[in-house]
This record gives sequence, C-alpha cells and structure tokens, in this order.
Amino acid sequence: MAEPLIHIEGLYKLFGPKPERVMPLVHQGMSKDQILAETGHTLGLKDINLTINKGEIFVIMGLSGSGKSTLIRHFNRLIDPTEGVIRVEDTDVMKLAPKDLENFRRHKMSMVFQRFGLMPHRNVLDNVSYGLAVQGVDKATRHAKATEWLSTVGLGGYEKQYPNQLSGGQQQRVGLARALCTDAEILLMDEAFSALDPLIRSEMQDQLIELQEKLHKTIIFITHDLDEALRIGDRIAILKDGELVQQGRPDEILLNPANDYVEAFVKDVNRARALTVETVMQPAPHRVSADTIEMALKQMRTFSGDYAFYVNDKGYQGVVTESVLQAASDQGQTTMESCTLVMSVEPVTQDAILESVIPETLESQYSVPVVDESGQLTGELTRQNLADVLGQSEKTDQAK
Repeated sequence: MAEPLIHIEGLYKLFGPKPERVMPLVHQGMSKDQILAETGHTLGLKDINLTINKGEIFVIMGLSGSGKSTLIRHFNRLIDPTEGVIRVEDTDVMKLAPKDLENFRRHKMSMVFQRFGLMPHRNVLDNVSYGLAVQGVDKATRHAKATEWLSTVGLGGYEKQYPNQLSGGQQQRVGLARALCTDAEILLMDEAFSALDPLIRSEMQDQLIELQEKLHKTIIFITHDLDEALRIGDRIAILKDGELVQQGRPDEILLNPANDYVEAFVKDVNRARALTVETVMQPAPHRVSADTIEMALKQMRTFSGDYAFYVNDKGYQGVVTESVLQAASDQGQTTMESCTLVMSVEPVTQDAILESVIPETLESQYSVPVVDESGQLTGELTRQNLADVLGQSEKTDQAK
C-alpha cells in the first residue's frame, strides 16, 4: 500500500515586489497574463495540490514556463511560496528555522542538476564526498562511501579524475553519485538528463530505473520530455502556466488525457513502447480448473467460446477445447492428468512492453494468456485489445 511522504497543499507562487497585495486578484480568478499586464507580477504556481508517496519516482513535466522547475525548488525551500503548505512526513517545512532548514537540506533531500553542478577544482572523489564533508563526516569514511557509490554508478577507477576529463554522461553519473552519497531519502532531479546526448540519456534513464529497484528512494524528477516521463515515472503530474492540469499513472495519462493540452502531449507517443500488457489486458473469463474430464466438460459448456484456459494449483497450464475433452471422455478417459488434453500456448507476462508481444498476439489462434511472476493467470490479451489501444490515437486524429 502506498505510504504518503510529501504533501503539497494550496501552493501559490507570485513573483514581484508586493505579492501579498496582488494575491486577492489571483483568488478572484484573474489570469496569469492579466495579472502580469495590470500589476507587473508573474504568477509562477497556482493552487498546486500533490501527494507524493514514499519510494516512488514522481515526474513533474510541462513545457518551458509551465512552473515545473519553480515547483521542485519549493520542496527544499530554495524558493519560498507566497501561500501554501509543504509537509514532509510530520515536518512542516514552512515552519523550519534557518538552522533546521539547513539540516533538512543536508540530510533529507539531495539535488541533481541539469548542468551537473560539479566543482571543477575538485577531483571526482572529492566532488562525490562533498555533501558528507559539509555534514562533518571524517575524510576516511566519506571517501570510502564515495568510492562505493562511484562503483555503483559505473565509475569505479575514476576517483582521481577531474570533471573536465569526463564526458557529459560521466559527469552526470558523478552528480548522481554525489546525491546518493549523503543517504538522503529524497532525490530532487531537475532536468537531470536533458543536457545529454540521446543515447547517453537513455543509458542514464536505464541506470536510474535499475538503481531505484535496489534503493527505493523517493525521486522527484523534472522533465519536458513525455517519453522520458512515461519511461521512468510511477506517476506523472503535468503543469501548464503554473497550474496542475493532470496527474496519474503513465497509462492513465496516455489513455485518458484530461484536456486538449494533455492530448496534444500524448498524441505522438508510440503506445506500443509506452504501455505494458497489464494496462490493456482484460480478465480471462473462460477458465477450466476441474480435476476430472467430466467436470471440465461441465465448466466448458457454461462458456460462450469453444476454448478455455486450463489452470490448476500450479498456475496456468495451457488451452483446452470442448471437442478434445469430449473425445477423451468418449474414449473412457476420466482425469485431466491421464491424457494429453492441454495445448501449449505460451503466456506473456503482465509487465511486458506491448511492442514485444505483438507478434505472438497476432499469430495466436487463441487469446494470449497473461501471467504474473508466479505463473498465475491474471488475464488475456486479444488482437482486439491491441487494435483498440494502438488505434485510439489514430481515431482521435481522424475525429479532429
């Protein structure tokens, strides 16, 4: 069950000399452009409400000027809100005194920047261990820990190198190792991979996903790239002009965009690469679980189709048809285990990417069985499922 960690409630940010005087206009519903024209103030964030769960990658995305980088800087109060509540577990971040806020930043949250943020005069080892040095950790301990994290991100042996001797991807790995080295529970990643070449960017996404499977950090990741958001995010929030327009799981946003703005974002996404089998499969209604052929036939005759998935206490076993069962019964066979009744139809896993199972689905005579990691039947995938989901965006374009 999801365990809430961060709560953002009624968050507003108004940039300008006298935001308190202008806030009543915001609450009256005046638009961002009107406020700028009439008061000279810029509305950065408007009534943001979010709950971020412990151990998830929460992606905040939007175009340039949408407020996403402004929002992430509120989590550790690099920017103070004009109004609103920021809570991390039981800590009201807005009420932290300067010294407490400093400790909060050092121990609770680490940040990974777009432009790496490395100190050019320090070698890789000292860059990674810098946060621990600020915390007062002794040199031997912090260097040992930094060496361990460098190895984790694939940079073992680079300890004595300097940032200008590294590629962009290597520099970003150093930045990631530095953020992880402090053992902060929360990572703030502001466009962390956007300065990298596409191939290196993809590798960094893979590494982040791999690390998260082991570390279970709470990661708040900012991006303007929907493909990146869909690939790494457990949940996604989309901002437009400082307002939250939709939040949800990647498949929810992809399949059910909240408005035209979100729909424009998702229309060109390759759904076959972005969706998993689990997001589009349907329940498998036709199951035979009897031990005897007689009972299996009774089960089959209650179904509308001419085949069913056979399951037993070991999980999914294959496909059976009424005609095969009847022939076996006519020959005097009695138990499901006493004859070769079950046809082998290879299942797919529910976490498989759709693109990887299209050939099996199109070529199979039957619906493709879907199983979980323990081999239990969880649903079925049909050609119609694929046609409906992969053709949805095309239908939307035609309708327009």
